[in-house]
Amino acid sequence: MKTKEYTNGEITIVWKPDACIHSGVCVKTLPNVYKPNERPWIQMEHATSQEMIDQVAKCPSGALSIKKEGK
Repeated sequence: MKTKEYTNGEITIVWKPDACIHSGVCVKTLPNVYKPNERPWIQMEHATSQEMIDQVAKCPSGALSIKKEGK
């Protein structure tokens, strides 16, 4: 399964596009970060690492996950 990674230097969001069910939870929770019509579509500079961690935990499909830097 292919993945894409987005990082802010503290954490990395790993996105599995094939697993994504496009429920919109990410966009509804953090609309300043998740912008499906832009590239890159995840713009982590618009939220704190903790906000990102909390939002990714709500992903219903598991298509988004967090990898802490240095681990």
